[in-house]
Amino acid sequence: MSTINAKTYEPTAARSVAFLGLGVMGLPMAGHLARAGHRTTVYNRSAAKAAAWAAEFGGRSAATPREAAQGADIVFACVGNDDDLRSVVLGPDGAFAGMKPGAIFVDHTTASAEVARELGAEADGRGLKFIDAPVSGGNLGAINGALTVMCGGDAQAFETIKPVAMAFSKAVTLLGGNGAGQLAKMVNQIAIAGLVQGLAEAIAFGERAGLDMKAVLGVIGKGAAQSWQMDNRGPTMVDARFDFGFAVDWMRKDLGLCLEEARRNGARLPVTALVDQFYADIQAAGGNRLDTSSLIKRLR
Repeated sequence: MSTINAKTYEPTAARSVAFLGLGVMGLPMAGHLARAGHRTTVYNRSAAKAAAWAAEFGGRSAATPREAAQGADIVFACVGNDDDLRSVVLGPDGAFAGMKPGAIFVDHTTASAEVARELGAEADGRGLKFIDAPVSGGNLGAINGALTVMCGGDAQAFETIKPVAMAFSKAVTLLGGNGAGQLAKMVNQIAIAGLVQGLAEAIAFGERAGLDMKAVLGVIGKGAAQSWQMDNRGPTMVDARFDFGFAVDWMRKDLGLCLEEARRNGARLPVTALVDQFYADIQAAGGNRLDTSSLIKRLR
């Protein structure tokens, strides 16, 4: 069975592309690129996973990021954090060492704005372009080719990569120079943290009051309280199902980036800091791999 769902691809010129990192997000994203007709080479730390991807999608696997990037017009990446990103970009086996002049590196990792600016400057010095492009939509969005992509970087490079990135996206938007994409993703995560905690408290309160919470959510979801989190995670929170992809460990990493950036720019994030500690409680109880809606477990 395919690891991506069917999608209608808008006609676009076929490109030679590479994708570095075949995790729960990267694997289906790379699959959509190949299905859209782009000549796709992949790299993953586990070579067996890269070989399996190539067998399924008809692309090619490479032994190093440098080898994957050679000849590519655009190199995409989706890895774990700042250090993982540097490891696939820099050094003699990194992607930058193999990229041709004028090629564009597009980073879908949720990382710091600082590393985006650092690698953007390094790319400029090598005659390359770098776009930070974190995504929202989770694993299901990647499988369905329906991610939202927040970009920072050069406008001309963005216009080149946008139609290609639409293979796995429903919206790809440029928000400023290098770092702007990562900052926008921080805004996204700050908003989500407060929403999930509010939803958890509302459901837990309603349960204590003896209400049929699925019925209540069905009513209030038609009014001002409606949100994606309520529509998609509210009923599963009632059922105590917490296996929907975006893990607590990843959310804590992301909120750590938000809080670190806030210390730099002077923003006040009291609710975000509190919810971050609530997620730490979930981790301490062994819920590291539960999805973010597991916040309600603290309240039951």
